[in-house]
Amino acid sequence: MKQLIPSLIAGVFIVIGGAGGYFVKNMGSAEASTASAGHGEASGHGEKESSGHDKPKADKGGGHDKEESGASGDIAYYKFTREFVVPLIRNERVESLVIINLNLEVDSSESQKLFSMEPKLRDNIMTTLIKLSNDGDTLHTLTDVDHYETIRSMVLANLQGAISESIQNVLILDMAKQDL
Repeated sequence: MKQLIPSLIAGVFIVIGGAGGYFVKNMGSAEASTASAGHGEASGHGEKESSGHDKPKADKGGGHDKEESGASGDIAYYKFTREFVVPLIRNERVESLVIINLNLEVDSSESQKLFSMEPKLRDNIMTTLIKLSNDGDTLHTLTDVDHYETIRSMVLANLQGAISESIQNVLILDMAKQDL
């Protein structure tokens, strides 16, 4: 009986923590999508962008990609169904795992095509991330801005070369590292 009460209390806290984590993750994804969707309003230098990307649609969840109505050249955000998990190996042993949540900024005329190509997109991105995990410290040091930009530029270059030129940017929404 003495062990039953602490076990129940621990179980309740685990359920509460899991539910809280789920809601925080979903709220963070919605805020990140809203924040990334608002980038077309100003370029960060106080100037208005004139590239036709003035009003991208924010991701409100529940879908793989969001399209805007209108002419080609509009921006859509392709959201993958799950995160990318990359093993970091040292001395022939998995040392840790890096979890990366990516979205793609694409031409809205191509976004439906990307939905049917998700397995090919994931394969291309995973191949790139595995190469980066084996080349040194790129995925080992997540807080280095140069490494962050290296990840983004390598994934973008490989996707544009192999899949489609309509992919305009790679958005890294979340990154986490779990040591094993």
